[in-house]
Amino acid sequence: MAGSLIERRENEREMSARILFGGLFHETHTFLDQLTTWPDFEVTCDAAILDKLGDASPTDGFLTVARQLGFTVIPTIDIRTTPGGMVADEVFDTFWGEFAPRARAALAEGVDAIFLVLHGAMVTPLFPDVEGELLERIRALPGAADLPLFGVFDLHANFSARMGRLANGLVAYRENPHTDSRDSAMRATRLMARALAERVSPRMTTVRLPILWPPPGTGTAADPMRALRTEIEEIVAAEPIIWAGNVVAGFSFADTPYTGVSLSLIHTGSEQLAREKLAPVAALAWAKRAEGGVSYPSVDAVMSRLPRDPGGPIVLVEPADNIGGGAPGDGTGILRALLRHGVDNALVAINDAEAVCALQSLPLQGTIRLAIGGKGSALDAGPLDLEVTLISRSAGTFDLEDRHSHLASMRGLKIEMGPCAVVRTAGVTLLLTSRKTPPFDLGQFRSQGLEPGDFKVIGVKAAVAHRRAYDPIAGATFLVDTPGPCRSDVSTFPWQQLPRPIFPLDDITTPKFEFL
Repeated sequence: MAGSLIERRENEREMSARILFGGLFHETHTFLDQLTTWPDFEVTCDAAILDKLGDASPTDGFLTVARQLGFTVIPTIDIRTTPGGMVADEVFDTFWGEFAPRARAALAEGVDAIFLVLHGAMVTPLFPDVEGELLERIRALPGAADLPLFGVFDLHANFSARMGRLANGLVAYRENPHTDSRDSAMRATRLMARALAERVSPRMTTVRLPILWPPPGTGTAADPMRALRTEIEEIVAAEPIIWAGNVVAGFSFADTPYTGVSLSLIHTGSEQLAREKLAPVAALAWAKRAEGGVSYPSVDAVMSRLPRDPGGPIVLVEPADNIGGGAPGDGTGILRALLRHGVDNALVAINDAEAVCALQSLPLQGTIRLAIGGKGSALDAGPLDLEVTLISRSAGTFDLEDRHSHLASMRGLKIEMGPCAVVRTAGVTLLLTSRKTPPFDLGQFRSQGLEPGDFKVIGVKAAVAHRRAYDPIAGATFLVDTPGPCRSDVSTFPWQQLPRPIFPLDDITTPKFEFL
């Protein structure tokens, strides 16, 4: 009887665990001209973070499990924005200035564990490894050195030694497109609960590979990512002391000492065992390294042979202006080709706040001449001078149609494109936005009165993450090469910090697998 009472009290203590929460999310393209500053971030503090419950984001995943288990969540600050250029140092300074005092106060009262929502590829001029710097600062706070520290992160992270050494369990998304970001946060939260219940402290073992894969080569429906995930999952299933494993594709548009593919295990066993398990998976990644490389024809080559009756819209995918990879989303490559080839009934979204502003006083069905697109990257051919007719204007807000959309991992369910305008020029309908919005959900167009299935050709500024939305309606899909900052030929970037040698930039006879 006494034993039962003691056990019940222990269970009550575990279920009322106090969890310190914070979020820091940005995928940084270091080769872009634009600086990402504090106003670019969506900032949520304190109790307002708890309102994210139900918004389909990773934060929602954490909050859902925390509520199920009866945890007390101590929210601090959560900042996030879509991928973009180098993050200003002041952003991290401001974030830490908000997070640290809240964390110190909570730690002084008592905290049982820490949970973080991260990206894993955030870079500032001073900190090429922002997430590692954050973890080191957290561990230095009074009372935080030995607390269980778990979190969730994007599979396009550039995973550093500090991230693995200072965390007990960081869990990566398994899917690309990121349809499982919320589920991955739930998995990570359950691992944290297991650590608390079993009173054990797992650790991470990571191996970094000399491989650089551009985003279009990292879709998880095909090899190499599919094969690597299968191998990792078999290891986890066979070894009870291995709690979880990650296949991390890396983010190939970030010039850092940590850029590249990595594999990791979360475990309670020996370092030697974890390395032995990871070694053959690393060898498989190396054997399949060429399968992560991609190339595709020029947009004009594709335009010259479009199928006549594909049974649905022809989707032209433009990885070089991939908004999900940080590009400005205003490239004119596909738009120029559509106009040059005289395509009728085409649809393209262009991020151009200046153009939207110029249309504010124009009456509907009015006509104006505008310089559209080509303002965000020196690699683009520049703005197009077009005569356009205004069809509609809106505030640019829409709710995701698909709760599992890749976009939910970035922004939750409610999406703000900023003021928008729909215009037509020749045979092309343009959705002009004021805030770059990755084309990962058809609600983007439908909210503006545009049905994507009604168009003959749709230009999509993406690489992989558009597929869940567009594959079901597409009659045919072509990846096309255009000018832009996210081209998949990674040899064209002026690398300075990248660890060398690395495939495909160097001729490597014997690969070196670096265990972290």
